[in-house]
Amino acid sequence: MSEFEEDLVQSLATLRSGGIILYPTDTIWGIGCDATDEAAVKRIFDLKQRSESKSLVILVADVRELVKYLSTPPPDIADTIAAFDRPTTVIYEGALHLAPNVIAEDGTVAIRVVKEPFCRHLIKRFRKPIVSTSANISGAPAPATFLDITDEIRQGVDSTVAYRQHEIAIRQPSRIVRILPDGKLEIVRN
Repeated sequence: MSEFEEDLVQSLATLRSGGIILYPTDTIWGIGCDATDEAAVKRIFDLKQRSESKSLVILVADVRELVKYLSTPPPDIADTIAAFDRPTTVIYEGALHLAPNVIAEDGTVAIRVVKEPFCRHLIKRFRKPIVSTSANISGAPAPATFLDITDEIRQGVDSTVAYRQHEIAIRQPSRIVRILPDGKLEIVRN
């Protein structure tokens, strides 16, 4: 079995048991869990020492999955997402079927459709969205590489993916946008 496949099997077992994983995303290294499991999400907030009033990013593998988690997905969202030139998280109104603690106080949710192979395979096999939040204590700099992740975070998760640990390319967090009522994009974080 390849390292990639071993990591997928181990990550799936961890997610299915309510655990949290440390994994490479389409942007930076993230801490993740089942985005529908309130207790698992709380563990991430505790590990990050982050207030639950701050929302988390959710990853899905395909734009078609958005309809399961949004009460009114924008009708042209597939075209909007297809036009993005880099990983972009979109803030949507009307979150559905997610753990209450991943939804912002105003009822919005931040979701990114990922293209990165490991994340896509993991989410497709898990058949649920997963949380993705930077692998750092809240307020500390986001780790640019796996080597930048602190021992506190590494020891606080239930499993760590080996795939891509040795990459040295510096990666950036995703751009975050909000779709306004007129369809225009407001950039929240570039």
